[in-house]
Amino acid sequence: MLAALAAPTGDIAAAEDALADAFERALRRWPVDGIPAEPAAWVITVARNRLRDRWRSAGHRRAARLDENLDVTAESVDWPAIPDKRLELMLVCAHPSVAVNVRTPLMLQVVMGVDAAAIAEAFAVEPATMAQRLVRAKRRIRDTGVPFTLPERDDLAERLPAVLEAVYGVYAIDWQRGPPDDPGASLAAEALHLTALLTELLPADPEVLGLAALVCFGEARRPARRGVEGAFVGLDDQDSARWDHELIARAEDLLRRAHTHRRPGRFQYEAAIHSAHCHRPVDRRALRKLYLALLRVAPSLGAAVALAALDGEIDGPDAGLRALAAIDDPALDRFQPAWTTRAHLLERAGRTAEANIAYQRALAITSNPALRAHLRQRLR
Repeated sequence: MLAALAAPTGDIAAAEDALADAFERALRRWPVDGIPAEPAAWVITVARNRLRDRWRSAGHRRAARLDENLDVTAESVDWPAIPDKRLELMLVCAHPSVAVNVRTPLMLQVVMGVDAAAIAEAFAVEPATMAQRLVRAKRRIRDTGVPFTLPERDDLAERLPAVLEAVYGVYAIDWQRGPPDDPGASLAAEALHLTALLTELLPADPEVLGLAALVCFGEARRPARRGVEGAFVGLDDQDSARWDHELIARAEDLLRRAHTHRRPGRFQYEAAIHSAHCHRPVDRRALRKLYLALLRVAPSLGAAVALAALDGEIDGPDAGLRALAAIDDPALDRFQPAWTTRAHLLERAGRTAEANIAYQRALAITSNPALRAHLRQRLR
């Protein structure tokens, strides 16, 4: 709906406001009048009327020159090559005129409805800073007249990495939040759907296949991530019998297809790491090789911390602590997995007092209730 509403003007913020007004009106009217036969059509019609009223209002005429030939109620352009409107809008958010560091956050908010605070937490920046970046990016799309059209194949290749990053971001944010009580409310399920669409659109792109495999591996383990009364269960402690082995087989097939192209990349390495975790006992040295390869092609704080944890498991806790200390990233102090890893390594090294401080720091920056309960248990 948002893509269709924003296409004529390029004003994503105005389309968001109109859509919000339409949903509010539905909440007021439908309990009285009943749900219409075509709920989506009702909502988008009301939203288009709201946009029309805005463009024709005297206040807007004074604020901006109105194009008398513009029909904001017209149907959006048809893109038969792309099977999902969300992908269309993601490609708009990935336009070269939008700053590189905000393309993925913009997709997460505009297309997936992730709030700015959750996006800021995922990118380890202040919420106010992220909110400002998102507002500026929407204005940029409107003011530069970014077309809501299917890009040429070369342009599509340029925008694809940001789209893949956004789909991965949805999956990662959902993973941080923990499994919802209603599986249908999972953002990761949306990521699974989008990766399936991307593999239909670009079946020969190895990174698309790698991302699809990565999300499949993650979703396959979802049933085992909670124990009694919703308690957090770490990956090494999960009951593999509760995993979705059909989904794991699909992931392995996607990863094999990606490998045939002989162009390894970030998402293929991430998927291979997940694949390694699906085989018991886990080969820690093979995992370390994969993380080293991942850091060469796509350095990230998460991968560096995971590698430090592996160093601690293979070479002893002091080696892991040295690796953690060597990470040069200003976001390290705000990164919960780093504090949890440090606490675990200190605990193994017998440095209990320091481990307690690290666990307390991890607790202070953890919002996931199940993970907080797990950390409190470790602290006790």
